[in-house]
Amino acid sequence: MSRSWERKVNKNMAQLNKQRKKQGLSGYQGSGTAGSADIFRGRKYVLPIILLALAALYALLGTFTTEEGQSNSVLNWVGVSLYILLAVMIFLRKPYLKVEKAAVSTFKFNRERRLNVSEIEKILIADGSVVIQGKGRGGNWVFSRLINRYDTKAMGERLEEFAKVHHIPVERS
Repeated sequence: MSRSWERKVNKNMAQLNKQRKKQGLSGYQGSGTAGSADIFRGRKYVLPIILLALAALYALLGTFTTEEGQSNSVLNWVGVSLYILLAVMIFLRKPYLKVEKAAVSTFKFNRERRLNVSEIEKILIADGSVVIQGKGRGGNWVFSRLINRYDTKAMGERLEEFAKVHHIPVERS
């Protein structure tokens, strides 16, 4: 099944399950792939803290500048508020790793990236991080407990199962 068709099936399955839940019936799984993926979510907090610090710095600098023109201070506060808005948006958007039947996917560079089993070279599992090395294009996918607050222990266990099924080498360190 193609990915676009799979997305349509999942979307329609979710709508059907919402309707059945409102009617008091149990959810319908069917033969589609709904519920077949494990999703590990993290939380970005380093970049929002840096952006908030920059906003505080610009606000502080804006208050100590000379009062020559009102438009300059208005633009300063617009910039500060946009930094704060960007920090909130980045904080609320959770990074994730989705482990499906024959692929893994994550959100990178403002779109969902996907690695099929044939594109994965090996998986490295360390104490506080998980690294998925792809073949050829792109860099390694690094999921860290320190930076993005992933549950790397559960993620490592699930990726080991995934690797066993698809005969992908796994290195533990």
